[in-house]
Amino acid sequence: MRLIDSDGSQIGIVKIGDALSMAQSKDLDLVEISPMAKPPVCKITNFSKFKYETEKKEKEARKKQKISHVKEVRIRPRIGEHDLEFKIKHAREFIEDGNKVQLTAMFSGREMQHKDLGIKIMDKIKESLADIAEPEGRTSSMGTRVFLTLAPRKKSNAK
Repeated sequence: MRLIDSDGSQIGIVKIGDALSMAQSKDLDLVEISPMAKPPVCKITNFSKFKYETEKKEKEARKKQKISHVKEVRIRPRIGEHDLEFKIKHAREFIEDGNKVQLTAMFSGREMQHKDLGIKIMDKIKESLADIAEPEGRTSSMGTRVFLTLAPRKKSNAK
């Protein structure tokens, strides 16, 4: 195995027994850092300190992750123009925060015969949010509802 000393300097490739005796002579532990490497990498260190440092690195990595949620915006096929603008404004805020938005058009009674009106409203919302969002799949229908999911556009790094 490849051995690293407690101060970070490389000792080289040694046998397991020799590495254990070196660690015991320094009153430290022999910790396997990279078991999949050829040969495996071990370090002479205090195990509790090593465990603390790895947990600290994992916590920092979790802090930098962005968790996105799916927010739902519900509409009816006979929605007023002002109400639709209000719903679009809310959807825009959700997308700008980095969340996905699921648009749901709900139908009841005789409205079921005019699902095309709901799909037209969905298309209108999709066009008004096209600058910051892109559809994730197609508009789907299930029972008395029509669904469309919009995801935030990927930011291009091209300048």
